Order: sequence, then C-alpha cells, then structure tokens
Amino acid sequence: MPSPSPILLAPMEGLLDFVLRDVLTRIGGVDRCVSEFIRITGTVLPDRVFLRYVPELLNGSRTPAGTPVRPQLLGSDAACLADNAAALARLQPEGVDLNFGCPANIVNRHGGGAALLDTPEALFDIVRAVRAAVPAHLPVSAKMRLGVRDASLALENARALAEAGACELVVHARTKTDGYRPPAYWELIAAIREAVAIPVVANGEIWTVADAQRCRELSGCQALMLGRGAVADPGLAWAIRAADGQAVSGAVGWTELLPQLDAFWRIISHHFPGRQRVGRLKQWLNLLRRRHPEAEAAFMEIRTLTDPAAVDAWMARQRA
Repeated sequence: MPSPSPILLAPMEGLLDFVLRDVLTRIGGVDRCVSEFIRITGTVLPDRVFLRYVPELLNGSRTPAGTPVRPQLLGSDAACLADNAAALARLQPEGVDLNFGCPANIVNRHGGGAALLDTPEALFDIVRAVRAAVPAHLPVSAKMRLGVRDASLALENARALAEAGACELVVHARTKTDGYRPPAYWELIAAIREAVAIPVVANGEIWTVADAQRCRELSGCQALMLGRGAVADPGLAWAIRAADGQAVSGAVGWTELLPQLDAFWRIISHHFPGRQRVGRLKQWLNLLRRRHPEAEAAFMEIRTLTDPAAVDAWMARQRA
C-alpha cells in the first residue's frame, strides 16, 4: 500500500534509467518510479522500444525490489500518443504518465514537453485521447511545469489536465525558461493544488529533509517527487520518512551505499559498452559527492580512468 505521504522517484533522461531505478529502489523509501520519457513522433512503437526504456514491464512493471514503475510518454500528437498508449497498455504497465515538463530545446522545437504549456487545449486533447485509449483501470497521470516563461497559465493547464481525466498531477515548480536553475517556486504549487480535485505532487529542488519540509509547507502538498536529490543522497526518502515519524531501518551512509555502487557497476557492465559504463559511474559519483565525502575521494580516484578493466580493479579494492 502507498504511504499516506507518497514519495515518487522522478524521470530523468540520461541519468535515472532502469539501472539506477533498480539500485535506488533496493535502498528503498520510494513508493513509485516514473520512467524517462519515451518520445512519440508519428508511429506506433514496437514492444522492444517500450521494453528498452522500461524493462521492468517484463517483471509486472516493477523493479527487482518490487517498486512499481510507470512509463512516461512524450509527444504532441494526441491521436498518436493515444495509439502508443494503447500499445503500451498491452504490456500491462503500472500506469501511463504524460510529459508536459521537459524543458530541452530539442524536444520543445517539435512541440513536446513544456512547449505545450502555452496551449491548455492541447493538454486537454492529449490526456482525453490517452484516457480513452487505455483500459479504465489503468492510471493516467501527468507531469507539468509552471509554464513556459511564467506561471500565468498554470491553473488553466492544471484544470485542463484534471478535467481531461488525469488521476494525478506532478508539478515541477519552475518554468521551462527556468530550466533547472534554483530556486524552485514551491509556493506557486499551492494555488494549483487548490484548483484541482486530483492529487498534486510537488517536485523540484528537494535535496534535503529541510527542503522537503519547506516544500510541503509552501505548496500544501504532502506527496513529493524526488529527482537529483535522491540520486545524490539515496537515503533521502528514508530520511524524510524518519522526520515524518515513520519507523525506518536507519540512515543510509557510505557503508550501506558501497554494495549498491558495486551492483550499479555490475548492471551497467552487462548492459552498456565500455566507455559509456565508466562515464555512468563517474556521473553518479559526481552527484553522490554532494552528500558523501567518501564519494568525493572515490570520484577523484577514478576520474581519469577510461578502461573498464581499471574500474573493475578499483571496484574489487572497494569490496575488499
């Protein structure tokens, strides 16, 4: 059963893929993951593409640790998104999420992601078409930003999504123009939460327990979605739960993280080519060093390595 104050793991293209979902949900504390976006551009994707992004579909739409994963679709053509959602539904996902928040120019140039926030009617048409295309029991949720340049259409966008049939709305508390620059404007989520009758989840710039508490205070949302904060501090969800008074097994320190770093390396070694896997390990360590001094030392030790065999040897020393 989901907790009274759900904590979700965010979709993050190029970072929070099935490998990190596997490892982070082994550590635990999150109720559900959302996949990186699957881009829909005019054709119905074959099953192998959905499975490449969300291999958890072969495991009941759950990570190996048992945490549900909801695939996310991104596009601008309502009919094509609906057709792809119907194809995805045959693989029995936990639900279908729709991306109205990606700020990347390469996505926005084609009318996808946050670019759609200038046209609430387009949001309505997409959600309505997808909701009609998938079985009634399947949740259809959405993620949006505050707007493109400002939050002037935020309430209209949120109402369009809810009225079209979205069962849940995640709000990243920045505009497309803001990108990922701090701060996140959590206080602007409060009016959105009041404007719709569906659950609203607050997202953006939650790095610490104090951030989570302040976000809840300003947004009025108890449900949170963690992104880079959970990658930098894999124990963040548990720490938030501990601050909420929930019984947890203990803090997640470097000693607890080392076996998961090893698991991460083994999984990427199986799925990715040499240089790419070394880059992925450096990418995670680079974020981990925000929270863990030991990760700073580890990053400095491997930052010049490019040969997977050298990283294998380094990892063996860590196990010892």
